[in-house]
Amino acid sequence: MSRTITRSPEDSPPTTEPATPVLSHGLKQRHLSMIALGGVIGAGLFVGSGVGIAAAGPAIVLLFAGTGALVMLIMRMLGEMSAARPSTGSFSVHAEEELGTWAGTTSGWMYWLMLCAGVAAEATAAGAIMHNWVPFVPAYGWVAVFMVFFCASNLTAVKNFGEFEFWFSAVKITAIVAFLVLGLLGILGVFGSSPGTGNLTGHGGFFPAGAAGLAAGLLTTVSGFAGLETVTIAAAESDNPSRNVARAVRTAVWRIAVFYIGSMAVVVTLVPWNDPRVAANGPYVTVLDTLGIPAAGTIMQVVVLVALLSAMNANIYGSSRMAYSLVSRGQGPRFLARVSRGVPMAAVLASCVFGFAAVVAGIIWPTTVFAWLLNIAGCAVLVVWSIVCLTQLRMRRRLEREAPGLLSVRMWGFPYLTWLAFAAIIGVFAVMACSGDGLKQLAGTAIVVAALAAAGHLKQRRDRKVGA
Repeated sequence: MSRTITRSPEDSPPTTEPATPVLSHGLKQRHLSMIALGGVIGAGLFVGSGVGIAAAGPAIVLLFAGTGALVMLIMRMLGEMSAARPSTGSFSVHAEEELGTWAGTTSGWMYWLMLCAGVAAEATAAGAIMHNWVPFVPAYGWVAVFMVFFCASNLTAVKNFGEFEFWFSAVKITAIVAFLVLGLLGILGVFGSSPGTGNLTGHGGFFPAGAAGLAAGLLTTVSGFAGLETVTIAAAESDNPSRNVARAVRTAVWRIAVFYIGSMAVVVTLVPWNDPRVAANGPYVTVLDTLGIPAAGTIMQVVVLVALLSAMNANIYGSSRMAYSLVSRGQGPRFLARVSRGVPMAAVLASCVFGFAAVVAGIIWPTTVFAWLLNIAGCAVLVVWSIVCLTQLRMRRRLEREAPGLLSVRMWGFPYLTWLAFAAIIGVFAVMACSGDGLKQLAGTAIVVAALAAAGHLKQRRDRKVGA
């Protein structure tokens, strides 16, 4: 039975309040454009990529190329669905409409958990950097300052979030472009002798650790792309959601190619992959030190701090909007749907409280509770992406039947590339299952996914009985 396209209530408050959209639309095209540009550049690229390089060697370039191709497909799917049906809950709303309440609940709350865990990890890392600079203030003191500041900024008008991300992204983009220019000059021998292909083919070759190294590096590259989906959530609060999300998604291809693949190619060409500084200090600091750039470490620490604060800001925003969307659809505590001055304040506070609680857990139980939370968060994005694929398959066919004019953005090679992306995600799960740590991550994630899916299924059954 076909279903007509209807307006989901997720952008509306509970039935006790007027059935009108209550979130503001304070984001402009320049905000979304810069969020889309800078959202791809995170602390995972500046710091976490060093772990991947140490594991996979120069072949990390291929891993980022493969993972980047997968992310391009996922973003294209999200762009198609969000341009046709802009929504604060983005993929969670679409999953509920196409697959059922269980899918919307699972993808939405898994994404919320991932973002809140990210807030905790980023706040902890930012606090450590500030403690190194200002040692008389403990790291947890800086964590508290950052949490309070960004919680407060997200409790005000959404345009403040947009302005913070605009300038944070401007700093990150400037830094990565400057790095690429300096790196290319270094490859050409401007700062000394050209390295040629010595670092790519020497030190054990292009695949120094073989398949095992590729498997270990794969998990790092996947997690480095998590959070890009926030731009499709933010688009719903912009002045022209359909047009803006379409523009943002269309720039994803060259952003990923230039920022990730290009910078990784520069790193492994200029420095040996097995240089201990790559993992210890980060690949970007190591490259700048090798080129003799003055104060390279300090410069990159500032950039990394900006990247961490940017991610904190974006994750608090994204998690609060996802929580608001879920509870507005009856998939969580109703009090979280309270809105004031166009901002879902209760959802913002809940996300910040959970993030701060995770920080405390990291201090008290760093190798148990906090590690378990981060492990689940690492798999959450794969769960979300798999549901996105299945949702897009259903939604695209329905739109083609009922409203083809809404398809201003179309998934490439549909349905073949959608199925290819889904198969690739299953392949990543399979690779994880072959390692001890990966298997633990999968087991913890499976428990949470099963609980959320069961809760969503029960709600779906109750709704059917009420509607019968």
